[in-house]
Amino acid sequence: MEIPHYPHARAIDISDKPLLDTIFLELQPRVSELTFAGLYLFRKAHSYQLTMVADSLVVMGARYDGRSYCLPPLNGDIAAALDTLFADGVRLYGADDDFVSNYLTGPGLAVVEDRDAFDYLYLREELAELLGNRFHSKKNRINYFTSRHHYQAEPFQKRHESDCLALLDVWGRVPVEGGASREMEIEAAAEAVILADELGMTGVVIVVEGAVKAFVLGERLNSNTAVCHFEKSDPFLEGISQLVNREFSRMMFIDCQFINREQDLGEPGLRNAKLSYKPVELVKKYRVAPVR
Repeated sequence: MEIPHYPHARAIDISDKPLLDTIFLELQPRVSELTFAGLYLFRKAHSYQLTMVADSLVVMGARYDGRSYCLPPLNGDIAAALDTLFADGVRLYGADDDFVSNYLTGPGLAVVEDRDAFDYLYLREELAELLGNRFHSKKNRINYFTSRHHYQAEPFQKRHESDCLALLDVWGRVPVEGGASREMEIEAAAEAVILADELGMTGVVIVVEGAVKAFVLGERLNSNTAVCHFEKSDPFLEGISQLVNREFSRMMFIDCQFINREQDLGEPGLRNAKLSYKPVELVKKYRVAPVR
């Protein structure tokens, strides 16, 4: 489908995958949002739309509070595209350090770190091996689970779809904070399970007594980094979340040095959990607004 020129835009469609895959292969992004699956699966949550600003492809979106923004322009004359967007008062989300230093150092812009959106970057080998005292508690929880349950760790396949959807239903009924954003995450995860092959996603499931009790789905982000989009596990099986994390790192993307496990959205429990795995870097992201 043709992409309209700014200020017009249209919703992202699965037919856009070849185009965006080609752009991201050239771009080699470090920010977790910049994959086709990442955009497509959250197209409803963030109202993602595509527009051409001159010769630059731009993804427009909206926050959960309804405020509109754009992601960093993906190609073409990026500086000119930014001039047009900022002149219209459009805010930008998801700029990393390199994008800021290349395009956002001039006057008239408020550039602010967005700590809740920082991506957590880990060494894949560390997550796969969990060596040393730093990961002692993770190993203890895995040992607790494996000493009590017979399990199989398997690559995700289409035959696991119904079990994964059933697990999502169980996970979604456990009362936690999140509200509308959590419902949108569950919807995105369910669609990821159903469309994994079409979206180029792969992952791992943990099967206990014939049923999937945990799964992880991810994809390649750049040449040396995989991104983990979804990790869900039975909330009543202690240690299984640590196990599925380890098995994903052991079995998938073994040619990658890093795993990006996305952001914590400012949720204290999620932040503590992600920090406990000792990230080697927090990939900073910035919000940018024109100052009038």
